[in-house]
Amino acid sequence: QVQLVESGGGLVQAGGSLRLSCAASGRTFSTYVMGWFRQAPGKEREFVAAVSGSGGSTYYADSVKGRFTGSRDNAKNTVYLQMNSLKPEDTAVYYCAVSRRGPFDAYDTWGQGTQVTVSS
Repeated sequence: QVQLVESGGGLVQAGGSLRLSCAASGRTFSTYVMGWFRQAPGKEREFVAAVSGSGGSTYYADSVKGRFTGSRDNAKNTVYLQMNSLKPEDTAVYYCAVSRRGPFDAYDTWGQGTQVTVSS
């Protein structure tokens, strides 16, 4: 059973940057697509980004394209989300998740989340 632990959230001013990390347990990390999602208060959880198993392909929601970058280090079983030019509307709990198929298929394992707060 894969376990995921996110870190790197915090409070930042608008225009600032944060880098989230998600560390995974297990020996088959490189076979998984890793996704990032977020949920703001009173809103549905939404897709943010995904990184293919090799890290060679990335996918982004339109709202973060050009500002966020997903990457991974399979030797460290870790996926990252670099967030630049942050906006107050990026405030949410951010989750990483595993898809055993594709970036837009079902995600079946989730981390506990890390809070990102962007002040105006």
